[in-house]
Amino acid sequence: MRINGARALLESLKMEGVDLVFGYPGGVVLKLYDEIYKMKFPNILTGHEQGAVHAADGYARSSGKVGVVIATSGPGAANLITGIATANMDSIPIVCITGQVANHAIGKDSFQEVDVYGITTPITKHNYLVKNANELPRVVKEAFFIAQTGRPGPVCIDIAADVFNTEIDFEYPEKINLRGYTGENPTDEKAIDDVVAALKNSERPLIFAGGGVISSNTSSTLREILNCLGCLSTSTMMGIGAIEPERDGYLGFAGMHGAYGANIAIQNCDLLLAIGMRFSDRVTGKVAEFAPNAKIVHFELDPAEINKNVRVDYKVLGDLKISLPIFLDKLKSLNFDFAEKFSAWKDEMLVEAAKHPFSYTPEGDVIKPGALISRISEICDDNTIAVTDVGQHQMWAAQFFKARAPRQFLTSGGLGTMGFGLPAAMGAKLACPKKNVILITGDGSIMMNIQELATIADNNIDVKVVIVHNFILGMVGQWQRLFYNHHYSASELNLKRDLVKIAQAMGVRAYRLTKASELHDDLPEILFSKGPVVIDVYVPQEENVIPMVPGGKRLDQMVLS
Repeated sequence: MRINGARALLESLKMEGVDLVFGYPGGVVLKLYDEIYKMKFPNILTGHEQGAVHAADGYARSSGKVGVVIATSGPGAANLITGIATANMDSIPIVCITGQVANHAIGKDSFQEVDVYGITTPITKHNYLVKNANELPRVVKEAFFIAQTGRPGPVCIDIAADVFNTEIDFEYPEKINLRGYTGENPTDEKAIDDVVAALKNSERPLIFAGGGVISSNTSSTLREILNCLGCLSTSTMMGIGAIEPERDGYLGFAGMHGAYGANIAIQNCDLLLAIGMRFSDRVTGKVAEFAPNAKIVHFELDPAEINKNVRVDYKVLGDLKISLPIFLDKLKSLNFDFAEKFSAWKDEMLVEAAKHPFSYTPEGDVIKPGALISRISEICDDNTIAVTDVGQHQMWAAQFFKARAPRQFLTSGGLGTMGFGLPAAMGAKLACPKKNVILITGDGSIMMNIQELATIADNNIDVKVVIVHNFILGMVGQWQRLFYNHHYSASELNLKRDLVKIAQAMGVRAYRLTKASELHDDLPEILFSKGPVVIDVYVPQEENVIPMVPGGKRLDQMVLS
């Protein structure tokens, strides 16, 4: 059929199974939005383009599908940058569609022109500048393929304004042919044989699961491997939910604010099996003294991550969907009692971990952050998705919320983006309408994209927003307390700000909790009510996130009190 480029773009999205886009219109994408109007294509108008891209990200994280965001040229496209970088650092599949000035105006410093292709090159998996309308269907097909195959990531499609108006004979391609990229990632069985042999020789193994386990949908296979081995396990923060928290031998997440037992086990194991993780500096502590007694195995999709941060002894390159089932089959075929062999080490580490569990000290009727998150976790069932912003509340959420399934804990890990939470929670709820979605945020983070309260009100998006309100930029304040002699330089927040009134002004019901007793008496009823709600919870300003590995220290050199 013969249609214009704007219609061709939307028809292409439909062919990719896209049922919803997030976006904000502007001059050069008006033709596209006119076709959205004519086709009744579902579009969520956010309050800001950054809100739109984080919403697309939350949609992708919670569903495993590709999130889509649309923005106009110039400032509209530039406002996506933080969200694109957030998705890129955490390997999240989104497709960003931006308008560009018309072909004849490109490169002339035209009104609302920025070089989107150049700006996004370092923070995308791939990007395009479409100047010929006939290329549009092929580009969309390629963009979705690239975004969701291999190591997932964001792809940006920048489209010249006149492309939207140009008519083409629309035909969506059935196949693609990308030079140098097939999306296939076979694994090396010999490398897996070497890992199995290393396991048989090990006395103190530890499995370390990362976000790659969740993005590859291999959590169930990993859990079978753990059933077979009966060994200790831990995860990165991005890997929370890959292993059920009640599993015997699961030590919690590891790293700067991770579990004492997990960090001690890393430093004392003799074989570390890292699966779908990238050895971030927040996980390793002092790299030169990370897992000093261990041979390190790395199951990894991206060759660029091998030996990038930590030198490994065994590398298993390939898609976890292929390598982990092979690994499991080889373990089962041995008919070997691994659990018995590793039991002494496992028991020793569980005793060690019990010395310093995640905990908080009750203080009269004051609401402690740990008590708040624990109560939320206790109230919520396995049908709940917890989303966080970034800061102290993020770490308390990681410590005390029990995510029993993958895609149940969504957070900005690599970039650490304040303002991610509210729009991401909105996207998660729209992707998974039957799930309960709770945002755990701070009084600093919520202000970064607070305009999206109006979006959840206007669209009746049932997100429960819990603000851990301590009147300070919590993590900044903690560092200033511990390392800068309590010098709260530009970190204390204005006490005149009333977040309940702000929420109500935007059309969202809001409550304030100030007493520990209210966690039991009032919180369940509020969380189970219908529609979007803000719950502003006052907590002590000088509560620290503990444990903490100070910068430059080993994982076993934690601040514990």
